[in-house]
Amino acid sequence: MTIGLTGPLLLVGAGKMGGALLEGWLKKGLDPTTVFIQDPELPDDMRRLAAAHGIAAGDAPPLTKAPAVIVLSVKPDLAVAVLRTIAPSIGAETVVLSIAAGRTLETLSGPLPETCAVVRAMPNTPAAVGEGITVCVANAQSSAAQRAICEGLLSAVGEVVWVEDETLMDPVTAVSGSGPAYVFHLAECLEQAGIEAGLPLDLAARLARATIAGAGALLKQSEHDAATLRTNVTSPRGTTAAALDVLMEDEALKTLLARAVAEAAKRSRELSS
Repeated sequence: MTIGLTGPLLLVGAGKMGGALLEGWLKKGLDPTTVFIQDPELPDDMRRLAAAHGIAAGDAPPLTKAPAVIVLSVKPDLAVAVLRTIAPSIGAETVVLSIAAGRTLETLSGPLPETCAVVRAMPNTPAAVGEGITVCVANAQSSAAQRAICEGLLSAVGEVVWVEDETLMDPVTAVSGSGPAYVFHLAECLEQAGIEAGLPLDLAARLARATIAGAGALLKQSEHDAATLRTNVTSPRGTTAAALDVLMEDEALKTLLARAVAEAAKRSRELSS
């Protein structure tokens, strides 16, 4: 994987998202000897992965020089305190890449040197299977080369999109960051509806899961937008049309999702402040 690292990579926090990133980097060919993990409560699966690849991991991994990039993957309420502890290890060329939800560039920069490059990123859980999407925003101190390093790392687990306006990160969080949970709830509802229509539980669950996964793959690979794909599968006066008459009545689903996203974005703003 060519991402132009000029020094070590320090992964601070190797939980679900940090672990997914690490697995993605290793699969893409990142040299494990350049990786160090700082996590005093390293999950067992990550401990085994680190040991298998000879990656130094623990409360204070033995860095030999200032990291080229520090990937901050800790709980949001711990982010500032953790940054204070790692600030002394930051070098002139270090970029801090944070995936701590709701923590603004200003908040993240507070404990760090004034010249430190910081990138705030919002990935989502499909990163665990290499199908994520991450939206990033960088502070003014971040160079093009440092942004390229961050993009290279994040693209190992899916798509990467950059924005210039940090206020967009709240609706981004509401749509893509929280979005997988909405889809999982749809799967739950579709499964339950199948059971109520007479399907055995195991068949209803299998059909709901495969249908949503397949439709998502088709949507991703198709040149058509979602509305066109919906129209293409809807025969006039057919079964799909009958169902959509219910789902689209008075734009009920559209309105409900708009409310959900608005509430999630509002909560993201509250957490940021």
